[in-house]
Amino acid sequence: MPKKVINQNSKFNEELINTIESKFVFADKPINRFNLIQGNEELINDNKINQIESLKNRLNSIENCKLKENSNKIILGEGNLNSPIMLIGEAPGIEEENSGLPFKGAVGELLDKMLIAINIKRQNIYTGYAINFRPPEDRKPTSLEIKRYSVFLKEHISIINPKIIVLMGASAMEALTGINGKISFERGKWKEVILNNRTYPLMVTFNPSYLIRFPENKKYSWADLKEIRKKIDELNLKL
Repeated sequence: MPKKVINQNSKFNEELINTIESKFVFADKPINRFNLIQGNEELINDNKINQIESLKNRLNSIENCKLKENSNKIILGEGNLNSPIMLIGEAPGIEEENSGLPFKGAVGELLDKMLIAINIKRQNIYTGYAINFRPPEDRKPTSLEIKRYSVFLKEHISIINPKIIVLMGASAMEALTGINGKISFERGKWKEVILNNRTYPLMVTFNPSYLIRFPENKKYSWADLKEIRKKIDELNLKL
């Protein structure tokens, strides 16, 4: 079955490509290429940190938003800024709002176990949300709210620029792909999304919070996780 390609270029209005120039060293000694690479990585890291801080400021400046008005704290992302894997959940809950970090409490514990099962440590990936403020009483975000925050999500992805995106939950799926449907119909199949002229392979799967409520679906998540591990190995990604 061919991959489904979702082109979001027309919806993505801001140019986020920043030029990183190499550091050139002139000396009689042989060039230490590792230091050059390390220097470039530091520049990229600083650049990403600045862009994320700018994104956070604009999210905090949103007006006429019930999500923001009823939330105590913005939850943006956490992890390795240069990771080839970006994992996106739906929205923060009470544990995340209290800590200011994504995937905490029982949800975070289950996520850690899921990742360890395919030999991944959470600190080696980058995690975030489709919605950056906790919805009142942990309700499902509306399609209008998802659409409004999807602009920021797409920018967030372009900043991190991962090799693989994992969407956990229906709100995350709708925010990035525009698909408003059941996870059970879309999970387990590789799709592609185009953002800012870059193509990202993505996998849709269940959110850990859903699996806590409906543990009988863990077998499907395990199948998805194995596909993700397979893709990581195929692309020879280092974690």
